[in-house]
Amino acid sequence: MDNTYSDLVKQTFGFPQEGFNVEDNYLHFNGVDMKYLINKYGTPFKLTYLPKIGMQVNKAKKMFNDAIKKHRYDGKYFYCYCTKSSHFSFIVEETLKHGVHLETSFAYDIEIVKQLYKRRKINKETVIICNGFKTKTYTRNIARLINDGFKNVYPILDNKNEFEDYKKSIRAKDPVNIGLRIAAEEEPTFDFYTSRLGIRSRDVLEFYIDNIKDNKKFQLKMLHFFMNKGIKDDVYYWSELNKMLTLYCQLKKICPELTGLNIGGGFPIKHSLGFDYDYNYMVNEIVSTIKKVCKRNKVDVPDIYTEFGSFTVGEAGAVVYSVLDDKMQNDREIWYMIDSSFITTLPDTWGIGEKFLMMPINKWNKEYQEVHLGGLTCDSHDFYTSEEHINAVFLPKLDKEKGAEPLYIGFFHTGAYQDQLAGYGGIKHCMIPSPKHVVVEMNKDGELEDWLYAKEQTPQSMLKILGYIR
Repeated sequence: MDNTYSDLVKQTFGFPQEGFNVEDNYLHFNGVDMKYLINKYGTPFKLTYLPKIGMQVNKAKKMFNDAIKKHRYDGKYFYCYCTKSSHFSFIVEETLKHGVHLETSFAYDIEIVKQLYKRRKINKETVIICNGFKTKTYTRNIARLINDGFKNVYPILDNKNEFEDYKKSIRAKDPVNIGLRIAAEEEPTFDFYTSRLGIRSRDVLEFYIDNIKDNKKFQLKMLHFFMNKGIKDDVYYWSELNKMLTLYCQLKKICPELTGLNIGGGFPIKHSLGFDYDYNYMVNEIVSTIKKVCKRNKVDVPDIYTEFGSFTVGEAGAVVYSVLDDKMQNDREIWYMIDSSFITTLPDTWGIGEKFLMMPINKWNKEYQEVHLGGLTCDSHDFYTSEEHINAVFLPKLDKEKGAEPLYIGFFHTGAYQDQLAGYGGIKHCMIPSPKHVVVEMNKDGELEDWLYAKEQTPQSMLKILGYIR
């Protein structure tokens, strides 16, 4: 049997796949020649491929709108981008090119909203959904947006006390749209049974009647629902969605202003060549289920809102490393040492055991072997030893000849949360620098262009933060 890395992949998966192909034994990512970028910028580097964002947005819009048409659903669909997944200006502005709205999670997000408005990337009609447990600074910033004339700001109440802040600080003439987040029940295997976010479902009707129903200053426009496990085709998701819809119908009968149902985010992304998820089926089932429950309760269907973060930007990102050397630590463990750190560049790999789509950039015609990947820090958790589809990592063998090309490896679909969790710049574990950041975008002529967003972090920048340089 053939035992090159190329043979391994082709025998295990259908390959090439969308976004990945190999030419002359070098990997291409969405048509981008990764070896070209390595030659130009060196490793390690982070890559953002901006055109993928629009592809994801338009994919979701088409699926929901097709399902709405198929099921003769009377409501509309609104795509919101979850900014916390990546706050970079070039990413947020790319999403806005495709007609999305925004979801925020902290007070400083509102400063981003204000800057986007100054730069004419959004207007005062843009939907801004404000989520999260809110500090006083956050509620005040939300109130200022509304007082400044932003017409579609939705403060989503995470607890009952939050409403008191808005009653004191909002001075809008027209009724202000607000939403209620419902605390979802998580599956029994989770660390806790009920989400810490949101209001208990048993308290919602009473809270609405006592505080909002006769308040001319506010109107309840949206119910918000999100499960930490994401949108999955299992009994827990459908059970919670149906409970949410029952509550929506109960509220709708006494609150005609209620027109929006926010099902949050949670669409998974491809973290393995063996990834299998039927997006169209899930979208159709969601739309169909909402319509059935509303029809049974004789109420109008809601407009559907989603807040996709990872789905929007995750598959637009990659991190590329060089293998510096290998180490045989015992009779069976071979370690490939990379020129960076998983802890500082892909914190989800050690924080929550996340797996990303990993492949070599070169040497696809070489024999493969099982290896462990080690980062540069002295932390024992700085490693990567298994992939999503198998409890192992296979990579081409290293070429030991003098002057031989190093092995380059890429972790793909890493565009969501990794920089936010690791902290862009700043101080890193063992002072491992943040790698350079390369952006690939499509110009007005439809051609791909690459540019350097940030150079590799310098020791001077860290020493200044630490107080050694003033």
